[in-house]
Amino acid sequence: MADQTTNSAQTAEADKGYWAANVRIILVSLVIWAVVSFGFGILLRPALSGISVGGADLGFWFAQQGSILVFLGLIFFYAFRMNKLDREYGVEEE
Repeated sequence: MADQTTNSAQTAEADKGYWAANVRIILVSLVIWAVVSFGFGILLRPALSGISVGGADLGFWFAQQGSILVFLGLIFFYAFRMNKLDREYGVEEE
């Protein structure tokens, strides 16, 4: 009976660690996405107007294409990190 309680407590701690790491990855990804799309594309656009990328200023580029490319990169980053996290906690897919 004591083994079941100990095992249950260890499982609960592992679950808390897994979800804390998962939420941390999600929050970091959302902050990066918000800074790139809202910050660079809207708020910092006047400051980035002097830098040219492909014939357009950098702020316009981030608003039109840069945020999309960063978002796609974040999708691959999230998938990579979650696969690694799943392996660490033994919950990977077969």
